[in-house]
Formats: sequence, C-alpha cells, structure tokens
Amino acid sequence: MTIAANVRRVREQIAESEARAGRVPGAVTLVAVTKTFPVETVLAGYAAGLRDFGENRVQEAETKIDAASAQAREARWHLIGHLQSNKVKAAVDHFDMIHSVDSLKLARDISSRFRDLHGHVKRIPVLVEVNVGEEPSKSGYRLSDADAFWREAEQIAALPGVELQGLMTIAPRSARAEDARPCFARLRELRAALARRLGRALPQLSMGMSGDFAVAVEEGATLVRIGSAIFGERTKTT
Repeated sequence: MTIAANVRRVREQIAESEARAGRVPGAVTLVAVTKTFPVETVLAGYAAGLRDFGENRVQEAETKIDAASAQAREARWHLIGHLQSNKVKAAVDHFDMIHSVDSLKLARDISSRFRDLHGHVKRIPVLVEVNVGEEPSKSGYRLSDADAFWREAEQIAALPGVELQGLMTIAPRSARAEDARPCFARLRELRAALARRLGRALPQLSMGMSGDFAVAVEEGATLVRIGSAIFGERTKTT
C-alpha cells in the first residue's frame, strides 16, 4: 500500500478507537515516526496530509528537518528518543516538543538553553517519560521510586522555558496489543494525579505505537507515535 493509503487507514483506526471510548473526534494527534527514513519519505508523508513527525536521534533529525523545511513549512517535529545533555541546544533549536524528559537535570539543561537571539526565555512543550513497565533497557522514571517522580515532576513544571504538558511511556513489547492496556491506564491515572498536585491541566499523553495504538487511544492517548504502520518496516535500526 502507498503511504497515503496507510495514513488513511491509520486515521480510520484512530477514529474508530475514539468512537469506542466515547472520545471527541479528532482528540488524538498522529505523530508519524520517520527515524531512519530519508527526507523523501518525510515529504511523501507531508503530501499525504501528515503534519507531525517524530525522530529518535537529534543528529539524524537535524539534517532531515533542515532539508524538509522549505517544502514542509507546517511540519511540527517531536523528539521521542532519549536526549543527551550535549544535544540539548540542537534539540531545542529543531524540535517543537520533547517527549522524553527523564530527569530533572535534563529539564534544567533545556530550561537554561531555550532562549532566542535576544536572550529572551521562550517555552518549549515537554513530556516527562515514565518507564511504567520498569524495563531495564528503557529510560524514564520508574514508579518503584515514586518519591523521585513526584518531587522532580513538580520541579520540572516550575522551570522557566519549559512547559510541562503531560507524560509519555513506551509499553513493554507483546504479541497482544491488549497486554499494553494496564500500562496505558496507569499512565493516564498518573497524569491525573500529577495534574491534581500541580493544580492545573496536563493535556497530553504520548503513548501507543504501531502495534498497540488502538488500545492507547481507548485509554486516553492524545499523541500516538506510528512508524511501521505508515512507512513499512525499517531497513536499519537506531
């Protein structure tokens, strides 16, 4: 199938999941994950109506974003992979949202670097990454250390230049999409609890990928990160 046909199919599946959950149509943003794909793939996706694109690595994304910018002027870029401190400046220069804030130190680095040419502090939307499945290979706060999560999330929310909008997780890999439901439900509950502590809304939940996004939408995802279901299997990994 073509990229355009895949985009239509994924959007239909998102709409069906929204309807099953009684959610407002259009509540979910489709973030097309273009990591390892060339800029031509980004432009094909843009021509098919995609506007939000996700990348894992800052160095790979910089060249791609710059190359696509002239033809994809309305594209919004999401950093969904682990961010190293030495890449923060490049990340805030190129991305519209960072999904993977996994420490107070990283958030402080983002806060200290996000200034315009005149030195004015701007605000970049960020999400705090939570390792709900407690997987050793993944980044993010672990709920077994809940005290650190609550303490640091509150401090992140107070930083200048950082706009904490919600939470992000990656569910443990499973052959059954339904197995991810407890993970997604836990993240939704955690966001609600954090919003109560902060005394304000946290509008975003980034969860769900090609194999389990329908379940994520049913559990309240507002951002789903879809790669292979749109672009096919990758020829290399990152």
